[in-house]
Amino acid sequence: MPTTRRDLVIGSLAGGALLASAPTTVAGSPAGRPANKLRILILGGTGFTGPHQVRYALARGHEVTIFNRGKRAAPEWPGKVEQLLGDRETGDLKSLDGREWDVCIDNPTSVPSWVRDAGKILKGNVAHYVFISTISVFADTSKPGMDERAALAEYRGKDAMAETRASLLANLELYGPLKALSEKEATNQFGEAVTIIRPGLIVGPGDETDRFTYWPVRLDRGGDVLAPGDGTDPVQYIDARDLAEWTIRMVERRALGTFNATGPDYELTMAAMLHGIRAVTTTGARLHWAPASFLEAQKVTPWSDMPVWVPGQGDSAGFGRISVAKAVAAGLSFRPLATTAADTLAWFKFQPAERQSKLRAGIDPERETKVLSALANV
Repeated sequence: MPTTRRDLVIGSLAGGALLASAPTTVAGSPAGRPANKLRILILGGTGFTGPHQVRYALARGHEVTIFNRGKRAAPEWPGKVEQLLGDRETGDLKSLDGREWDVCIDNPTSVPSWVRDAGKILKGNVAHYVFISTISVFADTSKPGMDERAALAEYRGKDAMAETRASLLANLELYGPLKALSEKEATNQFGEAVTIIRPGLIVGPGDETDRFTYWPVRLDRGGDVLAPGDGTDPVQYIDARDLAEWTIRMVERRALGTFNATGPDYELTMAAMLHGIRAVTTTGARLHWAPASFLEAQKVTPWSDMPVWVPGQGDSAGFGRISVAKAVAAGLSFRPLATTAADTLAWFKFQPAERQSKLRAGIDPERETKVLSALANV
């Protein structure tokens, strides 16, 4: 089934800064305390991964400041958190002027001008800059095993510094190239004192895109479930809590360089993922595997109708096979699939009835029934 770069970009945005999300659950307990107490500035801080970063940093004894527009209610923190207000879209960073921090973690940036503007006001006032990027920066997803040295997508527009969030939302093909240029601008502004983290699909409780959430919810509903491919296609994702906590540990060590940050640390197939998720439910859902060619004929699309999944061949053969060896060697660890699935399902069931009434990703029930009927007649 052909999978366009736009399909992959839209899917990867589930873990990116363009999509808003709800308050999240408490991060895991830290193992020990770091030797040095850090002053940490988090740009963002109230979205999906940010609250996990904040809670974990506080639990490990650090001082935390968050910077954002103040338009999203901050969770209740288990300690003192300073909030500074501003708007990076308009260039309003005045509240950061004249302040010093040991490290800045930049969560929401998707356009190079935001990194440039942060550099203008923070350069010399932070010792370490962490840029949260994306695996969508890669130019070619057909090659399995790509590591951090793989070629990056090229920007072909007129002026990257003139691009805004609005222009990016109008043309999602720009996402990867602009993130790649943002990585470059981070080095331009902060020199070698930069850590670039490239997450894959970010999942778990609090994810408002429902890209992973669809599967725990659907399997918990039981009955006949449409499943994509033959079960052997590889999938990758990372729990937001694993990403957030590892990021804090990385700044404690001042680990510099570029790291692919998805998971798990072995090749996980679509079948293993769905069976693992089903194991945390009690409804006995029945999986019906549909070949990619059949799904294409039925206009059932990867990522949107069948979340997490893309065919493991052709142009997307490498998308679920990104190498994370460097990050694992640097301490990235992963919660069990069962934990992520159970926590995500519990979080979703705690949402208001209106929120639960329609998932934001995945094939809708009526259409799924029709496709399953067509599959039975093949």
